Amino acid sequence: MRSALLTAILLVAMLAGCTAPQSTRSDCEPKADLQDITIDGSSTVYPIAEAWAEEFAACAGIQASIAFSGTGGGFQKFCRGEIQVSDASRPIKTGSGSETEKCQSAGITPFEIQVAIDGLAVVVPNSNTWVTDLKVSELNRMWTADPAKQANTWQDLRPEWPAEAIELFGPGTNSGTFDYFVEVIIHPFDGSSGAGSKGRSDYTPSEDDHVLVQGVSGAKNGLAYFGLAYAEESSSLLRTVPIIQDTKDGGKTFISGAQPVAPTAATVEGGTYTPLARPLFMYTNGAPVGQLQEWFKLGLSSAGQEVVSEVGYIKLNEAKRTEMLAKLG
Repeated sequence: MRSALLTAILLVAMLAGCTAPQSTRSDCEPKADLQDITIDGSSTVYPIAEAWAEEFAACAGIQASIAFSGTGGGFQKFCRGEIQVSDASRPIKTGSGSETEKCQSAGITPFEIQVAIDGLAVVVPNSNTWVTDLKVSELNRMWTADPAKQANTWQDLRPEWPAEAIELFGPGTNSGTFDYFVEVIIHPFDGSSGAGSKGRSDYTPSEDDHVLVQGVSGAKNGLAYFGLAYAEESSSLLRTVPIIQDTKDGGKTFISGAQPVAPTAATVEGGTYTPLARPLFMYTNGAPVGQLQEWFKLGLSSAGQEVVSEVGYIKLNEAKRTEMLAKLG
């Protein structure tokens, strides 16, 4: 079911937006008067928003138009008052000149709701036979902007690997996935300020994860990172790479005997797939009320969290789900 549903979602995502169909749930009484809402932002969170719309929009009395422009792009629209819900694969930025400040200047109060958990998968094409695991420090060497330690060929990483150039694919700079990867792979080793604080720029970017899937799958020496759900859906083309958490304390202390951990629902939920596991959010202008509040309550219900699992993400544990429902009021 997950495969068929996510495939349908990804096909719809090729369009600029979409409209939720009527629910076919037996426990739903569709409301005649529908509130129109617009949702934009993270391509990672997009499948969750679309799946919730398919399952619960009619029950809550909502007609949802859903698109994606990256987490940063979504926050720009949200802070201009152009959309009602902003999907995000990272928290909204705070501080002077930040997204939060821009929203507040426009009279918009961001209200954060965690909706799921995700793991970032590092992937190579199935034709790659040599990469069986990667260290966090090796990921940094591939993506750093520091020429003194930058790895440009596989052999730069390990002498037994081919002396062939690595072709990198990744999210664009408007993506929350990009921001999160920079935070946990670049900053601990390279620092968070200066010209190289965002890592290297000579890679093939896209805000659309299934474009990245097609790109890396067709490149013999390709490597990419994006949400685990997209990687699992593309297992006929790509292979996920187990990660060795070989550093801690800002990259200064090496862990002895660390073992590779593959990205799976169990390792992400259990906290052993580090540091590439993250929470996923949706934002509204203040706490949602009326039909929109009901839509979120359905999404955070046991049934709604099963939908999260069906589209390839990790549902909230019971304590976090209860916390979010209480936050909604």
